Amino acid sequence: MTNFTPFVRSEMIDPREPPSGQQGLVRWARENLFSSPANSVLTVLGGLAILWLLMGIVPWLMHSVWNAASLSECNAIIAQTWGPDATGACWAMVRERWHQYTYGFYPMDQYWRPNLAFVLMLVALAPVLFLSLPRKMMLFSLSFPFIAYWLLWGGTIWAPIVVALGFGVMALVFRFASPKLGVPVGAGVGLLAAAAWWLLVQTPLSTALHSAIPLGLREVDSDQFGGFLLSIVIGITAISASLPLGILLALGRQSDMLLVKSLSVGFIEFIRGVPLITLLFTASLLLQYFLPPETNFDIILRVIILVTLFAAAYIAEVIRGGLAALPRGQYEAADALGLDYWQAQRLIIMPQALKISIPGIVSSFIGLFKDTTLVAFVGLMDPLKGITAVVRADINWKGIYWEPYIFAGAIFFLICFGMSRYSMWLERKLKTDHR
Repeated sequence: MTNFTPFVRSEMIDPREPPSGQQGLVRWARENLFSSPANSVLTVLGGLAILWLLMGIVPWLMHSVWNAASLSECNAIIAQTWGPDATGACWAMVRERWHQYTYGFYPMDQYWRPNLAFVLMLVALAPVLFLSLPRKMMLFSLSFPFIAYWLLWGGTIWAPIVVALGFGVMALVFRFASPKLGVPVGAGVGLLAAAAWWLLVQTPLSTALHSAIPLGLREVDSDQFGGFLLSIVIGITAISASLPLGILLALGRQSDMLLVKSLSVGFIEFIRGVPLITLLFTASLLLQYFLPPETNFDIILRVIILVTLFAAAYIAEVIRGGLAALPRGQYEAADALGLDYWQAQRLIIMPQALKISIPGIVSSFIGLFKDTTLVAFVGLMDPLKGITAVVRADINWKGIYWEPYIFAGAIFFLICFGMSRYSMWLERKLKTDHR
């Protein structure tokens, strides 16, 4: 029998670097770009396409001109600097007309008002977007819409204050009526009380207060709004108002009450079946025929209302998907805790449904913000079509084409990209599983 002597290593072999073909950029390229003959061919063709695009775009950007008074002056500078056959971007148009892209035709001596409103908007959004901030800041968030309206449109300061008091009346009536009549009936009574306040009390009271204490700002007409000021006003207002309205519509669609469910389903299906541009034309042209004679209903306010209703219908379906994704056990758990319907929705059901629905909600918000450019079809000066058409109609910039659209598109991209990044951060923050 052969003797077997076991071998036990007393020291470890020094680690070695992997082969050069199994690490770094070479390995990544082999696994992702040249993993098969088909991928290799597609990689080569894609690289050639990118190279062809860069050969045309890079010289055009490198030959950019930022200081000129007209397109012809831009072309002369490009020809003098890089040769008669050279082409380049004339960003001097953006430098000359940035104020129109930003403020439209808002009075230049009043630019401080939209600037201040923008800063206050960031302050008002902060406690909504970041839960770590003090909840007391939400009081300013609730009052910001009235402050912003007064800053942007001007007029007497008492008008937005009296309108805000109408919401206070609605909350007060709801608080006393809901324990006795129930939440839905109490909400309806509160809404009727607020409507009576706005129709019967608002104008006489604000006029009397202004006569006694005349405080106000210079009035600015809606046709002077334009550019990204107009898009942000319409987009942020519609986004803020469509989310709670969409939540109510989603709950109404799942309600056991036939009337509430029928109205919710009818509203959602009608709005989703009609193009937004049709609703905008309705707000611009047809709505005035159904109002009393000599009624001055601001065009931007009409557009905001219709855009909000349009977005709310889509948000309602997104949230309904989140509600459908919740297991039945969550509803049973709420019943076992003795919670009523609204307590269960507020504390258990809706927080989970909203977390599930974050990607769809933010996608709807991004689409809504981009759709604000459609207001150009009803005579408002959006930054993409309205202001660009005004700039290109100027004889000094006649013939310019790519630069205004690239500039407006870049600003839209930055805003929408920021919204998508925030939604991804919020998803990670609210993630409770460990997958």
